[in-house]
Order: sequence, then structure tokens, then C-alpha cells
Amino acid sequence: MNKVIVYLDDPAYARQRMPGVDGEPTHWVLVACAPRMTHRISKWVSHSARENWRAKWADKVFDQMVPPLRARGDAVTPVLARGPLPELTRALMAEHGTVRVLDARRPRSDDGAPDERRFKPGSLLGMSAALLLACD
Repeated sequence: MNKVIVYLDDPAYARQRMPGVDGEPTHWVLVACAPRMTHRISKWVSHSARENWRAKWADKVFDQMVPPLRARGDAVTPVLARGPLPELTRALMAEHGTVRVLDARRPRSDDGAPDERRFKPGSLLGMSAALLLACD
């Protein structure tokens, strides 16, 4: 049986990234990685409330991911990430033996990659200056 650890935060994106099955049964270890909260949220929300939110968020993700995989006859183990991923990966690999690891999390848009849908703060000013110079 193939064993695959999948890190995910968006079910639709993860489904696109997950490999197809070759007819061989697969054991999926789905690790839900909840979105990070800002450091300022701790001022307003208790630790237990944050943990409850993470658990509810993970339940919604698993409700979208687990049934289709089980319908194919695959085994699924849902896990909620609560700490650093390298440590969790080592623990899961020790528990499940040698497995493949797939990071199917949606890339963050603030990682420096250009986003065509929005202007950067200085780009509008730069274009205005270029137009003014071109008119002269």
C-alpha cells in the first residue's frame, strides 16, 4: 500500500496537486495546516478559542477531502498540524514507515511573486511620472 503525507490548507488546490492512483490502494495522511493568525489576535482571543477555531477549520477541510478518497477505497488519516512541520513530518514518518511527502498548500501571494491583478504601491506613482515625462 502506498503511503502519502499531504500538507494542505485549501481543499480545491490540494485536489489539483494530489497524484492520481494507479489502482493500488493508498493510505493518505492528510495534515491540515490552518492559516496563521496575526500576533495581535492574542490580545482579543484566548488560546483555547484559537485552538477551537483551528479544530473547526480543520473539520471543514477534512469534510471536503476525506469522503472522495474513502469512496475510492483509500485509507485516510486526518491530522491537524499544531507545531513546526519538520518535527511533525519526522513523527509521522516514524509512525507510518517510509512514506512520500507532498506539500499541496496554496502558495502565499506575499512571497515576492508578482501578482498581475493588483498594482504595487509605487507602481502607480512611477507610471504617472513616466507619463508626465513623456508628455514634455
